[in-house]
Amino acid sequence: MRGDFLTRIAPPMLIGIGATSQLCAKMRNTPEEGTLMGIRGVLSASGRALGDIVAPYPICKNPGERHAAWRDPIHHPQYRYNNPHLALFRYASHSCDFDLSFKPRISHLGCVKMKPNSRALAGVALATISQVSALTPETLLSANRYGAAEFALFTVQNYSFEKKESSSVWKKLELGTGDISVWYEGSDISEVVFVGPSPTSIIYVNGTNDEDNGGISLYSADALSLEKAKLIASLPAPFSGLKARKTPSGDIHFLMYAKAYPNGTAYNEALASTPASTARIYDSIYVRHWDTWLTPQKNAVFGGVLRGGNGSYTLSGDMTNYVTGISNVTTAESPYDQGGPGDYDLSPDGSAVVFLTKDISLPLANYTSTQIYYVPFNGSAADAVPINPRGGTKYAEAQGASSSPRFSPSGKKIAYFQQNGIYYESDRNILYVADANPEDFNVTRLAGDWDRSPGSLDWATDSETIFVAAPDLARERIFPIPLTAGDSYEPQNITNEGVPAEFHVLPDNSILVSDSKIWSSRDIYTVTPEGEVTQTYFQANLVDPELAGLGPEIVSEFYYETNTSEIKQHAWIVYPEDFDESKSYPLAFLTHGGPQGAWFNSWSTRWNYKVWADQGYVVIAPNPTASTGFGQALTDAVQGNWGSLPYWDLVHAWRYVNETLDYVDTSRGIEAGASFGGYMTNWIQGHEMGRWFRALVTHDGSTSTLNQYASEELWFMNHDFNGPFNETGLLPGSPYYDWNPLRFVDNWATPHFVIHNDLDFRLPVSEGILLFNMLQTKGVPSRFLNFPDENHWVLQPENSLVWHNEIFKWINYYSGVSNATSPY
Repeated sequence: MRGDFLTRIAPPMLIGIGATSQLCAKMRNTPEEGTLMGIRGVLSASGRALGDIVAPYPICKNPGERHAAWRDPIHHPQYRYNNPHLALFRYASHSCDFDLSFKPRISHLGCVKMKPNSRALAGVALATISQVSALTPETLLSANRYGAAEFALFTVQNYSFEKKESSSVWKKLELGTGDISVWYEGSDISEVVFVGPSPTSIIYVNGTNDEDNGGISLYSADALSLEKAKLIASLPAPFSGLKARKTPSGDIHFLMYAKAYPNGTAYNEALASTPASTARIYDSIYVRHWDTWLTPQKNAVFGGVLRGGNGSYTLSGDMTNYVTGISNVTTAESPYDQGGPGDYDLSPDGSAVVFLTKDISLPLANYTSTQIYYVPFNGSAADAVPINPRGGTKYAEAQGASSSPRFSPSGKKIAYFQQNGIYYESDRNILYVADANPEDFNVTRLAGDWDRSPGSLDWATDSETIFVAAPDLARERIFPIPLTAGDSYEPQNITNEGVPAEFHVLPDNSILVSDSKIWSSRDIYTVTPEGEVTQTYFQANLVDPELAGLGPEIVSEFYYETNTSEIKQHAWIVYPEDFDESKSYPLAFLTHGGPQGAWFNSWSTRWNYKVWADQGYVVIAPNPTASTGFGQALTDAVQGNWGSLPYWDLVHAWRYVNETLDYVDTSRGIEAGASFGGYMTNWIQGHEMGRWFRALVTHDGSTSTLNQYASEELWFMNHDFNGPFNETGLLPGSPYYDWNPLRFVDNWATPHFVIHNDLDFRLPVSEGILLFNMLQTKGVPSRFLNFPDENHWVLQPENSLVWHNEIFKWINYYSGVSNATSPY
């Protein structure tokens, strides 16, 4: 899927409202056509109890772990946007809800009784519910951004528009009491891992190195007395993605990754010599990826040994590159470009490593196929053995992208996902389990017929069940799958609302979940394997002043019929501040990207439904053909049908709103979309639907499908347009021709705001310039916004504020929301 804009951020959040809750009812009704569903969410909070693995990376640097089911990393359950780092105690064990009644026919999804404890903070947090205020771009972007809390330690990141600077602080959460205290102030500590021998023994990454400019340092410490930290290793390159295990001998085995030269040694840009020429020469694709021109230096997983004990360790010998010897580091790469530490794992006893890399026998830009390799920790890349060679297991059809390799707690099993399609990145992810035995991996498929595509996983403590998170009906839910599950097994969800940023199984087998919702940027809670929410630790909307008053009452949803699909299709409704059903509000119609993506019940700092609504709109966010989480058939149906099925689904969604929701004024509506949503906006501009809106907004969208080969991941167009251009042709009858928005340029007439960024290599900036030039030539009111230092997304707070303000000036003028005399 070709990018989109629903961000899986770890955004504003404070912890510790001091409240507990008990689930008193849980049901999910099948919606009838036209039924408005009020969400009665189990507002909760959660974190990730990661035995001894910590610290997801910021997606602005590494847009996520490779998961072919998600075209844009923001959709991937394991992808993190500005995701600060979290840590978790290894040996710890360890949901408020609001009614709403916008329509008589309400389908309640959950019922929670809240019993606040004696802590004053709980009462204060609950008291803020009635103090509703509009969510503006400034409050959205300046609010705290919290890590997807892992157990005891998490980071809070904040941006001040007054000071023009970001700040970061580590905090410690006592899960037993909900108490929070400052653990460390500053951003130089980037990752923390709990390693023993005591439950509070840690090693952490400091992003500085006194010996080598551009390198990093490792320290050991007790988490309760950080001032006694000891330097244990100086690493000469910017390694990251720390994973560590204490071995039976008392030593620590650890993994990190960094760029490496073709000879296998770690690459440090700060120390590298500068060539006399800036020339780049390529003999094969990729040439560039996401927002970066590719170089001979590729990612590689390195292993190291820290000898010693009781907090005193020293680095023993050189670190081992496990990737280079597979063929050549210029082809094999792990983590795969734009990936992260989710692409590799270390066994519980530190004796073995698994990692994934692109299939080195295939052209990288044309195929999605990846393989998972197993190697002894004390081995080398020459000893690496593929677990799932293409066509080499008993499931010969499993040849596509692999993801999320994870050792079981027993160390005897390895779980992972894999797709079948070799050039279809949004194919269904299927769960597999292999024996951790290089002599016979004995790969087994679990729940192979399940019509969902999970993207993240964690093992139960007994190594007999795997918990996975999968998109499901515009949410992302957690499902347990036992190792005994056959192909026909139908997993049942144990969570309902929201989208998990992180989840992990605790020693008592409860699941610590950190998720977000449309009304809350971070909730943290624990849930049993049977689905009972046992404790809530945090709800951002009850604590952060920027989010005060937000709750599930701001959201509804509906299902509508369309002539393109046998199933009814879904759309969200988000209401503005002080919504009054007896009044009328202009429509903000948002089209998601992908196309294989979805509008989820999730928070975003980029396309935040509530920020748009609080400009004075009722937001409608449909999930048409291509959307994920409604069955693979709906996702797959977009192939060869870009300008047909999704377009007509949007037409039906608009008509449903126009005919059913009296409080929505469609005559003053606007439409906006990014990536594929931007393509669809351009397509809408040339068709009848384009005349139904007062203004349009395209962010980084495709203007001419004939230009798609200027992108980087060519498998995408080869799949979605039924083959490469030299097979389909570029003439009528070819999707490249039939679904080209430029064919309908004569119809363009609606005022159109265009955003496109220089570092967007997925859809090059020339697409936005082409659109703007055409609009200007035709005399259509139009404006072009460009950020030279942004990619497919606008990530920098100051730029994001401009992005919001300029868009809102445009749409508010044409919709009549503002009294401005000009949109400029």
